[in-house]
Amino acid sequence: MPVANNSADQFDVAVVGGGPAGATAAHYLARQGWSVAMIDRPGRIKPCGGLIPPQLIREFDIPFDLIAANVRGARIISPTHRHADMDIPAPGVALPPDAKDGPLSMLSMVDREVFDEWLRKRATQAGADRRDGKFTSLTQDGEGVLIEYQEGRGRDGSAKKQVWARTVIGADGARSAVGKQAVPGAQDIPCVGAYHEIVESPTPTDDRFDPNRADLHYRGELSPDFYAWVFPHGGTTSVGVATGVKGFSMKSSVAQLRKEIGLDKAKTYRCEGAPIPIGPLERWDDGRNVVLVGDAAGVVASASGEGIYYAMASAQHAAEAVEETLRTGNGEALGNAYKAFMKQHGQVFKVLATLQKFWYKNDNRRERFVSICRDPDVQALTWDAYMNKRLVKARPMAHIRIMVKNIAHLTGLARSS
Repeated sequence: MPVANNSADQFDVAVVGGGPAGATAAHYLARQGWSVAMIDRPGRIKPCGGLIPPQLIREFDIPFDLIAANVRGARIISPTHRHADMDIPAPGVALPPDAKDGPLSMLSMVDREVFDEWLRKRATQAGADRRDGKFTSLTQDGEGVLIEYQEGRGRDGSAKKQVWARTVIGADGARSAVGKQAVPGAQDIPCVGAYHEIVESPTPTDDRFDPNRADLHYRGELSPDFYAWVFPHGGTTSVGVATGVKGFSMKSSVAQLRKEIGLDKAKTYRCEGAPIPIGPLERWDDGRNVVLVGDAAGVVASASGEGIYYAMASAQHAAEAVEETLRTGNGEALGNAYKAFMKQHGQVFKVLATLQKFWYKNDNRRERFVSICRDPDVQALTWDAYMNKRLVKARPMAHIRIMVKNIAHLTGLARSS
């Protein structure tokens, strides 16, 4: 293992970032016996509604005590305050016969502060070397990469440290510093802004807030091009908004929404904001020894903003690609991460990008979009696709009916009532 700087600790893999993507990759590779350094800046929590599907629980062995709350469905609210209630039909939607015991027919909510830390601890228990620090730079060094980071939260004056690794996984979020330094095109990733406030959940007094329901507001006054949300987490609730419109005040939007639903006086625990990517990069790796995952790779679904499952799925594919590179010395194998992910999920991302581009364009179209969401066929296929992470192909007549209804709405033949 040729190393130019013998003073740096040496690893097979350095994972930069300890969110769901980074921690998942570190856990898998450490469990496989590779030496792994996981460098993560402490104290940072991504603004996120915390919604996870049953497939994530099954696929990544998530214990049920990490689930802060289960909700029975969603309410989609239009610009004119009409709504579509999308309740999950009991006992569940197309769950496989080998599904684990548990509330898999529900929408599960996690608190990212608790969930992410559990994932990091699982990685360290598998053997990953956790380093608290802020990534600053990387340098191609012989047959590996020399990584420099600042200890702790990376504030001025904190000590500078180095590690050397044969391969690097960049899991450091949207506008990834690793990506900008190593992967062509990573600096051009399109993003929207996201902001949320974690508040104390009230005792419900009316239908404006329901601790068993996720609310999504498709209203231009709250978000000109995306949506605002109310996601209950048991004792706390995430109230947030996302938008790509520069100058739009997300804090004012959240304040308005909190007032409308009676949470303006609720205790505020945390306020968090960050950029959120809205579609996968076309290239995740440098062809040598660096690959991106999660938000750094852009794997957030365009229309829904869902990212936790896709972050962890991308990390699994990347970890397997890194293993092949470590075994063979062929850096081109890192490209298999993108190929495998897009083969499994690429069509979903294309469909959701088209949905967002058309239906979120203005309030008139949002009104019609919410009307479509009332349709039983749309709801059944939506839940199946969301909960099991697949495009549903087994109901051709339902797809035909949905297509006809979409045409009716597009041409104005159907009313948005």
